[in-house]
Amino acid sequence: MNIILFEKNELNVDYVLLQDHRAKHIVKILQSKPGDSIRIGVINGKIGSGKVLAIKAKYPFKVKLLVNFSESPAPPPAIDLLLALPRPIMLKRILSQVTALGIGTIYLINANRVEKSFWDSGILKKEEYTPHLIHGLEQAVDTRLPKVVQYRHFRPFVEDRLPDLIPKYQSLVIAHPDSKRSLARCLSKDVGKVLYAIGPEGGWVDFEVEKFLTAGMQPFSIGPRILKVDTAVVSIHGKISHEIEGCDASEVAA
Repeated sequence: MNIILFEKNELNVDYVLLQDHRAKHIVKILQSKPGDSIRIGVINGKIGSGKVLAIKAKYPFKVKLLVNFSESPAPPPAIDLLLALPRPIMLKRILSQVTALGIGTIYLINANRVEKSFWDSGILKKEEYTPHLIHGLEQAVDTRLPKVVQYRHFRPFVEDRLPDLIPKYQSLVIAHPDSKRSLARCLSKDVGKVLYAIGPEGGWVDFEVEKFLTAGMQPFSIGPRILKVDTAVVSIHGKISHEIEGCDASEVAA
């Protein structure tokens, strides 16, 4: 936890009182004392510092912070993820990991090889998945929560919703091991805003791939090794981020 986050409604004028795992972290991990300053942020709001006014170092832990905000949140990430719904335990990891890496919107969709029971999982409830997003923000020192959008039916999504999304992006790519093209070749010259799609365990079926290609997405492969979904998500996200940073560096140099 590299930043202490709280909701706006927890703020009382210029101080906040913490009495949960955040207070425990400040006491046990940061070992803060009255007068110490720690990094804080409001979810979907500004970043700043909190001065410890009072602290109860034994259970139940309590910490009172005097807050001051000086930094605006980071701009929205330029990468969005289109993900065939994975098994719940894997989804928890992915939500935290991609949030830490920087993601704008996560589209969870159905696919032929997605188990129907996955859609009944509690992790799909906002109150269940939000803590995993917050965990990613705490790691990355960010405050901007990603959006999570769910589509339980593949065909209505790809035929009716995806065409409306496409104009938002300069690069639209889909991981497909049969492709002969690299990710870098599929991204637009200036990369821009990117939507990348990752299939379920077992991959997309031919019908699904054809629908994505018809919609304008470009297939790519990251090599002969078949990765688990959570590994593929992180690996591909890193490659896209590298390409975006390369374009930004070129613009500065120019």
